[in-house]
Amino acid sequence: MSFRPTTIERAYQLAEGGDCRTVGDIKQKLQAEGHERVQENLYGASLTGALRKLCQKHYVPSEADAAAPAASDDDDEDED
Repeated sequence: MSFRPTTIERAYQLAEGGDCRTVGDIKQKLQAEGHERVQENLYGASLTGALRKLCQKHYVPSEADAAAPAASDDDDEDED
């Protein structure tokens, strides 16, 4: 018998895994993995706030994300 983590346990695993940038990303992955009632299980400010902080802490951009040009402070300078 194999053990499958609950929706909340798996959400925390995904948040700490570095692939999810937002809680929305976590929800999409959970649904793709076949978890049911994801919206209901991940409801509440405390839970989503905790997951959001973990995503921000552990997120590692993919090479495609890293190659995209980022806005810099130099973009705001006036040219004379």
